[in-house]
Amino acid sequence: MLRTLTLLALLMFVAHASAQDASPVAPGAKVEKLAGGFKFTEGPAPDAEGNIYFTDQPNDKILKWSTDGKLTTFMEPCGRSNGLAFDKDGVLWACADEKNELWKINVKTKEKTVVVKDHGGKLLNGPNDIWIRPDGGAYFTDPFYKRGYWKRGPQEQDKRAVYFVSGKGELKRVDGDYKQPNGIIGTSDGKTLYVADIGANKTYQYEIAADGGLKNRKEFCAMGSDGMTIDEEGNIYLTRGRAVTIFDKTGKKVTAIDVPEGTTNVCFGGKDGKTLFITAGTGFYSIQMKVKGAARQ
Repeated sequence: MLRTLTLLALLMFVAHASAQDASPVAPGAKVEKLAGGFKFTEGPAPDAEGNIYFTDQPNDKILKWSTDGKLTTFMEPCGRSNGLAFDKDGVLWACADEKNELWKINVKTKEKTVVVKDHGGKLLNGPNDIWIRPDGGAYFTDPFYKRGYWKRGPQEQDKRAVYFVSGKGELKRVDGDYKQPNGIIGTSDGKTLYVADIGANKTYQYEIAADGGLKNRKEFCAMGSDGMTIDEEGNIYLTRGRAVTIFDKTGKKVTAIDVPEGTTNVCFGGKDGKTLFITAGTGFYSIQMKVKGAARQ
């Protein structure tokens, strides 16, 4: 009996150790609150140095958390920006929700350019999240969340969809089969795209075609997400509820990171690229990881 209990304890220890080894979270790391007092944080995105830009959408601000731990306001007003992403040239793309547009922002001059303002002559629903592929083309989600600050009528688009805008500014809808598309992220080689349908509580995986089209859609996992990111090992990070849930590249759940507030988005950054930054409710959080975010190629 004693030998059986000892063997059982050993097996449980090995299983626990294996789970810890599989987790990309640094040993002993805890979620740390970096800043608070916002109304609703969203859209974190790292620049080339690891500084993090994120939005406080109700307050119409884009904020910057520097690698030396200082918080400043980058832009106010900012078109009620939501999701953000940097391209390889250091230009900040913003899902400017106030007028349902997609912007490019010159970080040095803060000059903005409207890249997309409609589709087929009709207003977009409200660009929400964005991923820039290595060649400069961009994919963005366009759900519909009615805003109190909008000066517009009902939804004009017939779909809540995912769009692709080429480096030349050519726009096309690449998938409209969603209830409410939201989080979006791709692999650093530009071959695979993940899109979360938060309305259907599912995340889908696609192969990316050279012309921007998507093919071979399949369910990646039975969980929706607000914002998403990916690490250098191909793990996918989803934000839903008070947690960041991590799945490996096969769609198997690896672990979940508990967060004090409802999570909205997530990204890697910091000086060494091994800090995971989390926007959640009124706060901005971080946790140390064993891995870096996926590199841009």
